[in-house]
This record gives sequence, C-alpha cells and structure tokens, in this order.
Amino acid sequence: MAAMAALQSSMTALSLSSNSFLGQRFSIPPSLSPLHIKPRENPCLIVVKLKRWERKECKPNSLPVLHKMHVKVGDTIKVISGRDKGKIGEISKIFKHNSTIVVKDINLKTKHMKSRGEDQPGQIIKIEAPIHSSNVMLYSKEKEVTSRVGHKVLDNGKKVRYLIKTGEILDSEENWKKLKEAGKEKTEVAAAAPAADTGAAS
Repeated sequence: MAAMAALQSSMTALSLSSNSFLGQRFSIPPSLSPLHIKPRENPCLIVVKLKRWERKECKPNSLPVLHKMHVKVGDTIKVISGRDKGKIGEISKIFKHNSTIVVKDINLKTKHMKSRGEDQPGQIIKIEAPIHSSNVMLYSKEKEVTSRVGHKVLDNGKKVRYLIKTGEILDSEENWKKLKEAGKEKTEVAAAAPAADTGAAS
C-alpha cells in the first residue's frame, strides 16, 4: 500500500499543469510566420487521359487543327500499304482534322442497316471507310507510275502541284472543271430526290 501511495504522488508531481509552458499552445510571432498562400480562385479541372487514337489536337477556340495534305479531292492515287495494297482509285472525300481520305471502291466495310418502316427494310450494304493519307501515293495514268508531289509557280504566278517523276501538273483548269461538273451533278441529284418523294406521296 505504501508503494502504491508513493507511485501516485510521483505521478501527480510529474503531471503538467494547464498553465505550464509545455501545456500551452506554442504561438509563432508574426515576423517569423511563413507566407500566407491564397487558395486558387479557379481550381485545376481533372483532365481525362485519352488514348492516342482518340486525341484530337485543337486550337484555343476549340476548333480542330487542320493538317496539310499532299492529296486533294479528284486525285488518282495508288494504295501502298494495308489490305488493299496495289489498288488504284479516285479520292472522293478528305478529312483534314485527322488526315484521312475516302477512295472509291477501296477499303470497303460491311454495314448492317436497320429497317426504318415498311418502305425501307433492313439490309446489308458495303461502305467506303476512310484510310490514312500516308498509305497512298499519287498515280499517273499516262505513265502508270507512282510519284511524290512537288510544288512550283507558273509564269502567271499560280502555284500548282505536279508529279516529280513525270512532271504532270495536277492542279490544271481541266481538272477543276471536271470537279465542278461532278459537284453540280451531285447537287442536282440531291435536289431531285426530295421532289420525287413528295410526288410519290401525293
């Protein structure tokens, strides 16, 4: 019992009072206090990490960056890589934001169409899928060779593309006339289709 009483007295002697230095909160003088950092008004938003083939490079105004391409609509090309290697076709569409092109009757994919009423039953069709422009080269029908593209300025000050191997000019006035006529035909067909549908309905 005497030992327990001595132990309790020693513990009370060692206990810290609330007014002691160690029992009080240590305050730092304002001269030694660290710099006060203000919280950011616009916190950083979480950026989703997209995969390489899902990323789309954009401008500050959120519009996609358009890539320079060595081919244009109406050019005759030859596929140099992929499943359709060696095939020759004409470009019908280009997509500058990802540098891909659509070639007539090349890279055909099967698409299953759902039925849209009694007039349009379901069907299986073939569509032309886009391919990357780096998988094609410009083709000369006259010489039957592929060639890289070059640029030169004519005497009238017009900058044109030409085939380096053959010297054939691609951006000629005849080619532009053909493209314009083809575009007019497409618009005429598109305009005639709704008129035919309204006539059939009446």
